Amino acid sequence: MSEVLETVPDLTTRIRRKLERQHFMHLIGADLTRIEPGRVEATLDLGQQHQQQRGFAHGGLVATLCDLAAGFAGTTLLPDDHGMVTADLRVSYLHPGRGDKLVATGWVLKAGRRLHFCEAEVRAFGGPNPAEGLLIAKASATMAVVEPVS
Repeated sequence: MSEVLETVPDLTTRIRRKLERQHFMHLIGADLTRIEPGRVEATLDLGQQHQQQRGFAHGGLVATLCDLAAGFAGTTLLPDDHGMVTADLRVSYLHPGRGDKLVATGWVLKAGRRLHFCEAEVRAFGGPNPAEGLLIAKASATMAVVEPVS
């Protein structure tokens, strides 16, 4: 039996449907702006509500963006009736998050039947940052596949 590859528009529609239930992502104002098999990009316009006491993007926000990007990168490689949860997330903060916008990119290093090994990075744009964005965080994530309950 030959497997039919999912087209990018179909993948985008499927992932966007799953995003409707991502209430926390909507609360912080993030959105997936690029969806490809094994890779996603999320953007967030930085506001005062995202800042810690020194005016930088809060570390929890940056970790959330890493988690979101890595998790949805893995989700793009799953059947529609499967889900994904974070088993492990390690974030290294490289620079303070300053600027107008954060962009998180997540990708899959290895997709397995039960675990996906993913990475993510977050870049800050605007303000004092270079045009290609300043790399403010790198993350490594192990995502667990959740199979449907029979």
